[in-house]
Amino acid sequence: MKIAATQIDVTVGEIEKNIIAHIKAIKEAVKEKVDLITFPEMSITGYCREEGRRVAFERKDNRLNSLRKLSKENNIIIVVGAPILLDDMLFIGSFILKPKGDEEIYTKQYLHSGEEMYYKSSFLYNPKVTIVNEQLSFAICADIDNEEHPKQAKLDKSTVYVPSIFFSKEGIDKGCSSLKRYSEKYMLPILMSNFCGEHWGVEAGGKSAFWNEKGKKIIALDSEKEGLIIVEKDSVNWKVKSIML
Repeated sequence: MKIAATQIDVTVGEIEKNIIAHIKAIKEAVKEKVDLITFPEMSITGYCREEGRRVAFERKDNRLNSLRKLSKENNIIIVVGAPILLDDMLFIGSFILKPKGDEEIYTKQYLHSGEEMYYKSSFLYNPKVTIVNEQLSFAICADIDNEEHPKQAKLDKSTVYVPSIFFSKEGIDKGCSSLKRYSEKYMLPILMSNFCGEHWGVEAGGKSAFWNEKGKKIIALDSEKEGLIIVEKDSVNWKVKSIML
């Protein structure tokens, strides 16, 4: 199994431009024969609250067709984030695009203070992805502030935890500390993707990283540059590398 986390800088509302940035990262992952690539919270639209409903995606949104095509042609699972409308309710979610077209949606379960004015939370959309002998569980941002979330992933027998977040430069070290603790406590490898650049009026913290099941940070990006973290599981060990975008 080989999976990748993307650290990118996107612009709120500039969806076509943001999708081009996604395509660039995905093509790099394809060169590395990656099975799954994940992006930060609301990666397609950029993090937003007031603008959420205006830029929201629907379940089979045609704006994702170029990514669906890449998924199918290259046999890669693509996990991208956006505000998502489901039955006219707005959620912060991730689209899990699969090569065979059987895509799924994950919805954020725990909201940051203030997000509840614009978004709903839900535990109903919580798919897992199996690659070879590994089961992946997903998370979005504030999910990782509640230990029940990674704990449940472990109870669900997931073997890798994959958070897509937007943490600021002020908050990212605390977030990384929590992820390190979870990985060690639950013996759960964690691959996290965060933004770099300015978002929602604050500087994103970057530092996308991977922790092994012993809580050891094996690889991380800095806080400034766009890039990919690629991790590969053989029968026993993890191999890692980073690529700048």
